[in-house]
Amino acid sequence: MNDNRPFGPATGIGSLPGLDAREAARTATGSFEDFPFLPELPARGPGADMTGRTAGMLVELYARVEPSGWRLGDRPGRDTRRARAWLAEDLDALEEFTQGHQGPLKVQAVGPWTLAAGLELRNGEAVLSDPGARRDLTASLAEGLRLHLAEIRRRVPGATPVLQLDEPSLTAVLTGRVRTASGYRTHRAVDRQEVEAALRDLVAVHDGGPTVVHSCAPAVPFALLRRAGAAGVSFDVSLLTERDDEAIGEAVEGGTRLFAGVVPGTDTALSEPAGSVGDVRTLWRRLGLSPGLLADAVTVTPACGLAGASPEYARRALAHCVRAARSLADNPE
Repeated sequence: MNDNRPFGPATGIGSLPGLDAREAARTATGSFEDFPFLPELPARGPGADMTGRTAGMLVELYARVEPSGWRLGDRPGRDTRRARAWLAEDLDALEEFTQGHQGPLKVQAVGPWTLAAGLELRNGEAVLSDPGARRDLTASLAEGLRLHLAEIRRRVPGATPVLQLDEPSLTAVLTGRVRTASGYRTHRAVDRQEVEAALRDLVAVHDGGPTVVHSCAPAVPFALLRRAGAAGVSFDVSLLTERDDEAIGEAVEGGTRLFAGVVPGTDTALSEPAGSVGDVRTLWRRLGLSPGLLADAVTVTPACGLAGASPEYARRALAHCVRAARSLADNPE
């Protein structure tokens, strides 16, 4: 059933509120001693947002901020330098608070398809519109992530890096719902085999380490992600429908870890931990799987990033994930 890849019972998605890298690292590592993560602080501005942060990792491709968003350019400029400086600051803080850490450590980057939908070519259209540009972007991202993971291993030598690819636009790419620059049309759906192949290339970058794909959009393509080699799929449990059951069941039986987003990403009243994972138990019963296997196959997370939450709520939400995961382990029924 589960292949015992290195995961913890609970972790965060990535983004947190605030501007202080050290405070964010303290929160991300202190909340999840078993499975800490590298925080992202998009409130700092362009270059700290998910697209800009990943654009700063690209090799031999550079991006700058335009009024319409991030656009590829000829050379590294101020925006690229700022993105790289903030990432270095975040890595410094993470290194400080993970001294002696042994075990999984999650880092996040935007996946190739959401990046292709969010980055513009020089003509203002999305990279998604050009098959050649899509291939170049995937290759550049693969090399950038290879360097990023090597840096994580150097800074935290006891860690087992877990790479999370954020793909909130993946379903829109597959169904032809990404809008053109004019807003009047949509880009053609990308062939599923091309989508799968690019994701497989990114998974291979990790050289045998586990890669998780995250999407907080409806209709996550579980089967495609499993075929691409994802060791885990991260999703918003509240968006599941019974139409997803068969693909989820096959994924779990094949050893895919479920990163179940059960805690809202913005300020709200939190239910009891046992209630937060009630939908996970319900899903398990529908799938006909043994309750005793539940805690070994599920990592509890927020439903999405916490950048839009208050700092106090973000801390409570992360702690709530830990308690909810404990509830699953103690009472899987």
